[in-house]
Amino acid sequence: MRTELARPALPAEARRRCDDPVTPPGRDLTQEETARFWDQDRRALRTCERRRATAVTAAEFTTEGEIR
Repeated sequence: MRTELARPALPAEARRRCDDPVTPPGRDLTQEETARFWDQDRRALRTCERRRATAVTAAEFTTEGEIR
C-alpha cells in the first residue's frame, strides 16, 4: 500500500499578484480624483478577495470532489 498526497490544482487567476494601491500624484487631489482612486482601489481589493477565496476553495477540495 502506498499513500500519495494529492495536491489540488489552483486556478491560474488565484495565483495572480494583487494590484498595488493607486499611487496619487505628488500634489493635492481634487474631490473627483480622490473618489476615482478610492473606487479603483476598492475594485482591486474585491477582485483580489475573489481570487483568494477561489484558491482556498480549490485547496480545500478533496480528490473525491468533496469540500472538507
